[in-house]
Amino acid sequence: MTELQALLLGIIQGLTEFLPVSSSGHLEIGHALLGIKDENNLLFVLTVHVATVLSTILVFRKDIALLCKDLFAFQWNDSTEYISKLLFSSIPIVIVGFMFRDKLESLFTGNLFFVGCMLLFTACLLTLTQFVKKSDGKITFGKALLIGVAQTLAVLPGISRSGSTIATGLLLKGKKEDVARFSFLMVLIPILGAAFLDIVTGELKSTKVDLLPLLIGFVSAFISGWLACSWMIKIVKRGKLIYFAIYCALIGLIAIFAA
Repeated sequence: MTELQALLLGIIQGLTEFLPVSSSGHLEIGHALLGIKDENNLLFVLTVHVATVLSTILVFRKDIALLCKDLFAFQWNDSTEYISKLLFSSIPIVIVGFMFRDKLESLFTGNLFFVGCMLLFTACLLTLTQFVKKSDGKITFGKALLIGVAQTLAVLPGISRSGSTIATGLLLKGKKEDVARFSFLMVLIPILGAAFLDIVTGELKSTKVDLLPLLIGFVSAFISGWLACSWMIKIVKRGKLIYFAIYCALIGLIAIFAA
């Protein structure tokens, strides 16, 4: 992987992790356009994902600090309840990740037709949010679990994680700001968990990526992720997801016809 390829893929990962357009789908398209074959780049993928996690922590640093402070008070309060909901929402993706990890990884083979179809699904899901008249409900444990199921769907390349979780939260009548916050914080658990699993199982031992492309990918993913996360919070508050639905539909159709 060259430095330029690492820069472009890092930017793609950072932007599309938070914007509702599917980071996995765009990375598949990016690999196809840049002519990057499967070359044992698990370490690079892990690096850019950790970078986006750190950008999430930066954006929500005050929220996370408050949650941690209240958590270590060892009392049942709003923060411990919120953390419990985040953990509860991760149950579906943990189950699917453990049971079907190898099968899911086999889907990331540059199949643009499949990616295009999933992008169209994302477009439909985002479009549905336009019909939600009022969103001011609280995120309950039941809603958290359903949002977690939506996150699990996003393991398929082309289905946006932020798009599916935010859209599901809005369709469940969740308050816009609360849904966006919950969507971005809930991603910390599966990504950090997957990174820890890759490390302890030795999955990274056979990967070979030079240090400079790793560093470039990390920095570009972190900066673009920080910007995208900040933008997305404002976009959700204004209810402008329909533009991303149109974008996903166009890119999905292009991917299908280019397959």
